[in-house]
Amino acid sequence: MEFPHPRRSGNDANLLPMINVVFLLLIFFLISAQLAPPEPFPVTPPSARDQEQQTADFTLYLDASGQLGYLEGMSGEAANDAPLIAALQSARASYCAAHDCDALPPRLFLRADSKAPVARIAGLLPALGQAGFAQTDLVVQSEAVE
Repeated sequence: MEFPHPRRSGNDANLLPMINVVFLLLIFFLISAQLAPPEPFPVTPPSARDQEQQTADFTLYLDASGQLGYLEGMSGEAANDAPLIAALQSARASYCAAHDCDALPPRLFLRADSKAPVARIAGLLPALGQAGFAQTDLVVQSEAVE
C-alpha cells in the first residue's frame, strides 16, 4: 500500500537569514554593552612593598630549639618567656611615647628558624597580642624559581 506524501505548504519561509541577524545583533549588544559598573570616582590604590623594603620596629628571633631572643644577649627559654615579653612590652611603650601608635601601630617581625616548632610559634602569638602587638609578621625567605 502506498501512502501519499504530505504536501508542503507554499508559504515556506527560510529562517536562516533571520537567525543570522538575531545572532549578529546579540554579538553587537554584548560587545557594546558595559559589563562592569563604572567607578564612582577615580582611585589610586597603594603600592605594595617588597619584603626587603619593609622595616620592622621590633624583631623577635626564634631558633630551632624553641629559644626566643629579642636583643643581643637577651633570650628566654620556652618555659619562661615572661621577662623577654615584659622587656618587649616596655620597649613598645617607650616607642609609643615617641610615635603615634594609634595611627600607625609598630611592626613586629618574627624571624623563626625553619625547623622551629609550630606549636611554639602558635603559643607565642597570644602573649605578643597581650603585649600590645595586634599583628606579627613572620619573616620568610623566597626561593629562587628556575
